[in-house]
Amino acid sequence: MAGEPQADCLFCKIVAGEVPATVVRETETTVAFRDINPQAPTHVLVIPKVHHPDAASLAAAEPKIAADILREAGHVAADEGVDASGYRVVFNTGSGAGQTVFHAHAHVLGGRGLNWPPG
Repeated sequence: MAGEPQADCLFCKIVAGEVPATVVRETETTVAFRDINPQAPTHVLVIPKVHHPDAASLAAAEPKIAADILREAGHVAADEGVDASGYRVVFNTGSGAGQTVFHAHAHVLGGRGLNWPPG
C-alpha cells in the first residue's frame, strides 16, 4: 500500500536502518544521503520516509511531504556550499527518465557546471 514501507525497496531499507548510507540530514519526514554513484561533486538524494513510487504520486497523496523534500533540498545545497553558485534538483519519474529506485526521491546536484539541456 502507498505510504507503507516496501520489503523490496532499497530506500525503505535505508530509512529503516537496514542498509547503510552516508546520511547528511534527517528530519521527521525525510532522509538525505550521498549518492553512491555521484554525477557531480555534490550529489545527495533527499527521500521521504514514507514509500511512494515517484514524485507525482507522492505529491498527489502527501503534498506536505513533497514540500518537505524541496525544503530539505535547499538545506542540503546550503550545507554543501553550492547554494550561492547554483544547484539542480531533479526528480526522475519512470524508467524512461532514468528512475532506477521506485521510491520518490530528489537528486541535489552541484559543485560543477550543469549544462542545459541535460542528458
